[in-house]
Amino acid sequence: MTENKQDKYRNPFTATLTGIQALFTKQVPAGVLLPGDRFDGKTVLVDGSSSGLGFAIATEVAKRGGKVIMACRSGIPAKGDLVKKHSGSEDVHMLPVDFSDIPSIHHLVKEIKEKFNTIDVLICNAGIVPKQSRKTPQGLEEMFMVNYLSKFLFVNLLLDQGCFNSGGKTPPRMVFIASESHRNPEKFEWDSFGTFRSYTIGKSVSLYGYYKLLLTTFTVELSRRLNPKGKTNYSIFALCPGPVNSNIAREAPAIFQPLMKLVFAIFFRSPEKAAVPVIYLAASKDVEGKAFDYLFLMGRKEVDEKAKDPRNGDLLWKLSEELLQKVT
Repeated sequence: MTENKQDKYRNPFTATLTGIQALFTKQVPAGVLLPGDRFDGKTVLVDGSSSGLGFAIATEVAKRGGKVIMACRSGIPAKGDLVKKHSGSEDVHMLPVDFSDIPSIHHLVKEIKEKFNTIDVLICNAGIVPKQSRKTPQGLEEMFMVNYLSKFLFVNLLLDQGCFNSGGKTPPRMVFIASESHRNPEKFEWDSFGTFRSYTIGKSVSLYGYYKLLLTTFTVELSRRLNPKGKTNYSIFALCPGPVNSNIAREAPAIFQPLMKLVFAIFFRSPEKAAVPVIYLAASKDVEGKAFDYLFLMGRKEVDEKAKDPRNGDLLWKLSEELLQKVT
């Protein structure tokens, strides 16, 4: 891997420039989101949906006829009421969760099972870029927990409790908001997996890319395990929505906030536009029955070689299980 590639996401400034450049790169679209791509009769869970991209996704799912479950840390019930207002649908529900806290995730799965029984589509969107390292209640690093390990735990709990509607006409779908920055890390740091590390804002962006590498590797391994022998039992999708004008950088230093807000407003995509490839993967008939897919914006790409390697996927799964056993 070249140093130039590593520099793309080394700090907030270069990451922002890389995101802007990506928007002007010509792509061949994987498909087109059609008005007929709907969620009628389906239950869709969208986490991290109280603002930004997640809120836009929840609103669009509701507009397209889906029963929406918004799993959020804040904004209850006000944000759900806004989704109802913007979508014209009353079939919008909210459940509280803190993805940095393991018992909270267990409680969320329990509520999903008790109140909704099964879901048809899971859209994992929640993510953070903190200005500095913070410990979770279980002593893990917060960004590692929220951006990766919580997904591993959440999905496996949903599967264990039979929360996916696996008896429908089409396989359940899971859509994970990843990032092209997953290509930036040079290697996996297996020896320090899950170990709390101190950092400040200068390191947070590069760590964000590393945790997105873990997430992307997990999605590939998840599809590999759920869809053996070429049969698609679950459709596992991941994507990078490109740079989004959201509040994910809300913890950036105050001195940079005005400039970042201006740059985001001018150059970055609105959450509504960024939601298009997410809805496409969640609803389009084009990808029906596919075991795995990865999009960058609306273009299809291969994930990084490190994420595709079955040895990395298997080791990541093993270490994740061991870490969760240790902290719980």
